[in-house]
Amino acid sequence: MTATAQTLSDTAFRRLKAMILDGTLQPGTRLSEKKFADKLGVSRTPVREAIGQLISEGLATRHSGTAPVVSSVSLSEIMEILHVRSLLECEAARKAALSPQAGSELVAMRAKIVHFLEGPRPSSAAHMAADMALHGQIARLAGSKLLAELIENLKTKTRMYDQGSIPDRFVPGCEEHLALIDAIAAGDSDSAGAAMKLHLSHVRDAIISHINHPF
Repeated sequence: MTATAQTLSDTAFRRLKAMILDGTLQPGTRLSEKKFADKLGVSRTPVREAIGQLISEGLATRHSGTAPVVSSVSLSEIMEILHVRSLLECEAARKAALSPQAGSELVAMRAKIVHFLEGPRPSSAAHMAADMALHGQIARLAGSKLLAELIENLKTKTRMYDQGSIPDRFVPGCEEHLALIDAIAAGDSDSAGAAMKLHLSHVRDAIISHINHPF
């Protein structure tokens, strides 16, 4: 594959993935190569490759004899993912608190969250991007590349349901993030693990409520 073809494929993948995660493409949406090639202004080949990447990440599903569709995630699957996330991310928070760089690394993120609370309310996309960045930063501070990759992959699968898209979770979620950052910056591994566990339990409860009562 040429560099140009790879760039087109990567761009198509990022745009389709973003549309899935922000809810533009709902679960069950048929991913027609021709339709999205026309929509994205590219040939069908980059779209075909992008759809293949979406399938490999679990965001799309291909059944025999049918076009790929945006994956549906059942409540039981979401709960299982959140359970595993809790196990991994609580450990990541504890390890991050032991990192000597944690305090300085999280200063900018803390300031951004404070601005979210005190300034104009950010867009859902900006809020979700900050949420992803914080959880990723904590995972990297834990010092394990594999742990960071696992957490990112699992968080992606629940992103469309997380607090970024549930209005009632905005303020509590920001406050929980601040408590988490402060525990890590203070080097208190037990408090950091507990703060992450509490945060993810509230995320779980909000997702359950949102699925059962979407309006």
